[in-house]
Amino acid sequence: MPRNAGRRKTKGPGDRMKGQDSISTLLAKLHAASPAGFAIALHVRFTAPRYLFQSYAKEWLDTYSREGLVLHDPVVRWGFTHEGTIRWSALDDPAGVMDRAAAHGLRHGAVVAFVRDGSRTMAGFARGDRELTDDEIATLKRILEDLHDLTGTVETFSPDVHMTLKQMSIYLTHG
Repeated sequence: MPRNAGRRKTKGPGDRMKGQDSISTLLAKLHAASPAGFAIALHVRFTAPRYLFQSYAKEWLDTYSREGLVLHDPVVRWGFTHEGTIRWSALDDPAGVMDRAAAHGLRHGAVVAFVRDGSRTMAGFARGDRELTDDEIATLKRILEDLHDLTGTVETFSPDVHMTLKQMSIYLTHG
Protein backbone atom coordinates (compact mmCIF):
# COMPACT_ATOMS: atom_id res chain seq x y z
CA MET A 1 0.00 0.00 0.00
CA PRO A 2 1.43 3.44 -0.88
CA ARG A 3 2.53 5.53 2.06
CA ASN A 4 -0.10 8.27 1.58
CA ALA A 5 -2.97 5.97 0.56
CA GLY A 6 -5.13 6.65 3.62
CA ARG A 7 -4.50 10.39 3.82
CA ARG A 8 -6.66 13.11 2.44
CA LYS A 9 -4.99 15.53 0.13
CA THR A 10 -4.73 18.97 1.70
CA LYS A 11 -6.59 21.51 -0.34
CA GLY A 12 -4.59 24.50 -1.41
CA PRO A 13 -5.77 27.99 -2.40
CA GLY A 14 -6.26 26.89 -6.03
CA ASP A 15 -8.61 24.08 -4.97
CA ARG A 16 -10.63 26.48 -2.82
CA MET A 17 -10.98 28.89 -5.76
CA LYS A 18 -12.17 26.05 -8.02
CA GLY A 19 -14.73 25.13 -5.37
CA GLN A 20 -15.92 28.72 -5.16
CA ASP A 21 -16.20 28.89 -8.95
CA SER A 22 -18.30 25.71 -8.78
CA ILE A 23 -20.51 27.28 -6.10
CA SER A 24 -21.17 30.25 -8.40
CA THR A 25 -21.92 27.89 -11.29
CA LEU A 26 -24.38 25.84 -9.22
CA LEU A 27 -26.13 28.98 -7.97
CA ALA A 28 -26.39 30.22 -11.57
CA LYS A 29 -28.06 26.93 -12.58
CA LEU A 30 -30.53 27.18 -9.68
CA HIS A 31 -31.20 30.81 -10.57
CA ALA A 32 -31.96 29.90 -14.20
CA ALA A 33 -34.26 27.04 -13.15
CA SER A 34 -36.32 29.19 -10.77
CA PRO A 35 -36.94 32.47 -12.62
CA ALA A 36 -39.16 33.93 -9.88
CA GLY A 37 -36.39 33.34 -7.34
CA PHE A 38 -35.28 31.11 -4.53
CA ALA A 39 -34.31 31.02 -0.88
CA ILE A 40 -31.65 28.48 0.05
CA ALA A 41 -30.70 27.79 3.68
CA LEU A 42 -27.51 25.71 3.78
CA HIS A 43 -26.19 23.81 6.79
CA VAL A 44 -28.95 24.75 9.22
CA ARG A 45 -27.96 24.02 12.81
CA PHE A 46 -30.77 24.46 15.32
CA THR A 47 -32.64 27.30 13.54
CA ALA A 48 -29.88 29.30 11.82
CA PRO A 49 -28.32 28.54 8.44
CA ARG A 50 -24.61 28.85 7.88
CA TYR A 51 -25.43 30.45 4.52
CA LEU A 52 -28.69 31.90 3.25
CA PHE A 53 -28.94 32.71 -0.46
CA GLN A 54 -32.02 34.61 -1.66
CA SER A 55 -32.94 35.77 -5.14
CA TYR A 56 -36.60 36.71 -4.67
CA ALA A 57 -37.59 40.27 -5.61
CA LYS A 58 -36.50 42.81 -3.02
CA GLU A 59 -40.09 44.01 -2.55
CA TRP A 60 -41.13 40.48 -1.48
CA LEU A 61 -38.07 40.06 0.76
CA ASP A 62 -38.85 43.38 2.45
CA THR A 63 -42.53 42.45 2.98
CA TYR A 64 -41.58 38.97 4.22
CA SER A 65 -39.10 40.40 6.71
CA ARG A 66 -41.19 43.39 7.86
CA GLU A 67 -44.24 41.20 8.56
CA GLY A 68 -42.31 38.33 10.15
CA LEU A 69 -43.76 35.83 7.66
CA VAL A 70 -41.01 33.29 8.37
CA LEU A 71 -42.98 32.36 11.50
CA HIS A 72 -45.93 31.24 9.35
CA ASP A 73 -44.19 30.16 6.15
CA PRO A 74 -45.25 26.63 5.12
CA VAL A 75 -42.07 26.27 3.03
CA VAL A 76 -39.91 26.82 6.11
CA ARG A 77 -42.13 24.66 8.31
CA TRP A 78 -42.05 21.77 5.83
CA GLY A 79 -38.30 22.14 5.33
CA PHE A 80 -37.66 21.84 9.06
CA THR A 81 -39.91 18.80 9.55
CA HIS A 82 -39.45 16.73 6.38
CA GLU A 83 -36.90 15.46 3.92
CA GLY A 84 -37.57 15.19 0.21
CA THR A 85 -39.52 17.44 -2.14
CA ILE A 86 -43.01 18.88 -2.34
CA ARG A 87 -44.75 21.39 -4.59
CA TRP A 88 -45.98 24.57 -2.98
CA SER A 89 -49.50 23.74 -4.15
CA ALA A 90 -49.50 20.69 -1.82
CA LEU A 91 -48.49 22.64 1.31
CA ASP A 92 -50.89 23.44 4.14
CA ASP A 93 -50.95 27.25 4.45
CA PRO A 94 -53.50 28.44 7.02
CA ALA A 95 -51.84 31.88 7.33
CA GLY A 96 -52.03 32.59 3.59
CA VAL A 97 -48.30 33.20 3.12
CA MET A 98 -48.32 31.54 -0.30
CA ASP A 99 -51.17 33.81 -1.47
CA ARG A 100 -49.07 36.79 -0.39
CA ALA A 101 -46.08 35.36 -2.29
CA ALA A 102 -48.24 34.84 -5.40
CA ALA A 103 -49.17 38.52 -5.32
CA HIS A 104 -45.43 39.19 -5.75
CA GLY A 105 -45.08 36.82 -8.71
CA LEU A 106 -44.16 33.67 -6.77
CA ARG A 107 -47.12 31.61 -7.97
CA HIS A 108 -45.64 28.13 -8.29
CA GLY A 109 -42.74 26.42 -6.60
CA ALA A 110 -41.24 23.51 -4.78
CA VAL A 111 -39.46 22.80 -1.52
CA VAL A 112 -36.36 20.63 -1.31
CA ALA A 113 -35.08 19.54 2.12
CA PHE A 114 -32.57 16.97 3.34
CA VAL A 115 -30.14 16.18 6.14
CA ARG A 116 -26.62 15.04 5.39
CA ASP A 117 -23.89 14.46 7.98
CA GLY A 118 -26.09 16.04 10.66
CA SER A 119 -26.52 19.24 8.63
CA ARG A 120 -29.94 20.26 7.25
CA THR A 121 -30.33 22.13 3.99
CA MET A 122 -33.66 23.40 2.67
CA ALA A 123 -34.77 25.59 -0.18
CA GLY A 124 -37.79 27.04 -1.88
CA PHE A 125 -37.69 27.52 -5.66
CA ALA A 126 -40.27 29.64 -7.49
CA ARG A 127 -41.71 30.22 -10.93
CA GLY A 128 -44.39 32.68 -11.92
CA ASP A 129 -45.61 30.96 -15.07
CA ARG A 130 -46.20 27.26 -14.30
CA GLU A 131 -45.62 24.36 -11.93
CA LEU A 132 -42.16 22.81 -11.89
CA THR A 133 -42.06 19.38 -13.53
CA ASP A 134 -40.95 16.27 -11.64
CA ASP A 135 -37.73 16.24 -13.68
CA GLU A 136 -37.05 19.91 -12.89
CA ILE A 137 -37.58 19.28 -9.17
CA ALA A 138 -35.24 16.27 -9.28
CA THR A 139 -32.60 18.40 -11.01
CA LEU A 140 -32.98 21.18 -8.44
CA LYS A 141 -32.51 18.60 -5.68
CA ARG A 142 -29.32 17.20 -7.26
CA ILE A 143 -27.83 20.66 -7.74
CA LEU A 144 -28.76 21.64 -4.17
CA GLU A 145 -27.09 18.48 -2.83
CA ASP A 146 -23.92 19.40 -4.74
CA LEU A 147 -24.09 22.95 -3.35
CA HIS A 148 -24.54 21.55 0.18
CA ASP A 149 -21.45 19.37 -0.25
CA LEU A 150 -19.31 22.19 -1.71
CA THR A 151 -20.21 24.69 1.01
CA GLY A 152 -19.61 22.28 3.87
CA THR A 153 -16.01 23.44 4.32
CA VAL A 154 -16.16 27.01 2.97
CA GLU A 155 -15.54 29.59 5.68
CA THR A 156 -15.77 32.73 3.53
CA PHE A 157 -16.45 33.53 -0.09
CA SER A 158 -13.96 35.39 -2.26
CA PRO A 159 -14.72 38.92 -3.51
CA ASP A 160 -15.18 37.43 -7.01
CA VAL A 161 -17.94 35.13 -5.73
CA HIS A 162 -19.63 38.07 -3.96
CA MET A 163 -19.49 40.07 -7.21
CA THR A 164 -20.95 37.17 -9.21
CA LEU A 165 -23.79 36.80 -6.69
CA LYS A 166 -24.49 40.53 -6.85
CA GLN A 167 -24.60 40.40 -10.66
CA MET A 168 -27.18 37.59 -10.44
CA SER A 169 -29.18 39.59 -7.83
CA ILE A 170 -28.57 36.88 -5.23
CA TYR A 171 -28.35 38.10 -1.65
CA LEU A 172 -25.97 36.24 0.65
CA THR A 173 -26.45 36.20 4.40
CA HIS A 174 -24.14 34.34 6.72
CA GLY A 175 -26.12 32.47 9.37
